[in-house]
Amino acid sequence: MKIKNKILILVTLLVLWLLLYLNLSAIADFLVNSILGLDRNTHLTDAIWFFVFEVPKVLLLLTLIVFGVGIVRSYFSPERTRKMLGGKKLFTGNVSASLLGIVTPFCSCSAIPLFLGFVESGVPLGVTFSFLIAAPMINEVALVLLFGLFGWKTALLYMSTGLLIAMLSGYIIGRLKLEKYVESWVYEVKAGRLEIAEEKVSFADRINSGIDAVKEIVAKVWIYVVIGIAVGAGIHGYVPENFMASLMGKSAWWSVPIAVILGVPMYSNAAGIIPIVQALLEKGASLGTVLAFMMSVIGLSLPETIILKKVLKIQLIGIFIGVVGLGIIIVGYLFNFIFG
Repeated sequence: MKIKNKILILVTLLVLWLLLYLNLSAIADFLVNSILGLDRNTHLTDAIWFFVFEVPKVLLLLTLIVFGVGIVRSYFSPERTRKMLGGKKLFTGNVSASLLGIVTPFCSCSAIPLFLGFVESGVPLGVTFSFLIAAPMINEVALVLLFGLFGWKTALLYMSTGLLIAMLSGYIIGRLKLEKYVESWVYEVKAGRLEIAEEKVSFADRINSGIDAVKEIVAKVWIYVVIGIAVGAGIHGYVPENFMASLMGKSAWWSVPIAVILGVPMYSNAAGIIPIVQALLEKGASLGTVLAFMMSVIGLSLPETIILKKVLKIQLIGIFIGVVGLGIIIVGYLFNFIFG
């Protein structure tokens, strides 16, 4: 298909997307009130309306942003990413690695090959950790869902605090000189220093990358979106506000560390956890506590920790969890203080 035809189709789909997105509330009212004939003043109706409205809203936002990020990602191959971080000094490298973590297509399942590739390329340990923290925590799914559900200020807040945690955690780990806690075989791996020629990619290919990203990511996470929104709908419709305010409110000083402790083993992705976060906030949970819970679920995932055990000794994994966890707790208290 010619590039002009692809662009025409994309513009048409964008117009249809916009029309549908702007009328979601009216569509939800029609389905719940007219088609199902439910009384709006009941807990069940509130829960169903929340579900009917939020599922297409989140999926529409997710599709659009993942497509755009898919195009951006086509500019960042693993080889190019390693070259961009190689030779960076501490702190400068932490900043660069954290920023790259937002736009590069890596998740916890890529932890070992990325770690090996960075070490082989001479990327400092602390810089590597900044990247490994930022990549899963500040991902496009989290940002688009936060933007769609809470607005750009909350999304920017999440991205800024996530970047700060990634930068400072990597910097601290780098300053502690913990290379001795990396498994010895990692440094024995001799990477071939062959220069891989950067392949020229046309804009049509980049559009295809965006389409492929939608097929891969949305197809993988849509079920988590539905499940997360279903749980959020239940909380939205039935959980009393004073219950959540007492459990995760600002007045409960212990709520932030407990939220982090509970979040680490509760592995989920952003698509599944953020609709639950929305419902918790609506029921009186404080922003800092909920933000700490979400960051621990996404940024300190149990699968990534288990995977990293193959290349890191337990001491370094413990320091990694401790430093990141402490940063998340501080952020939670800070935002409870500011926005409480």
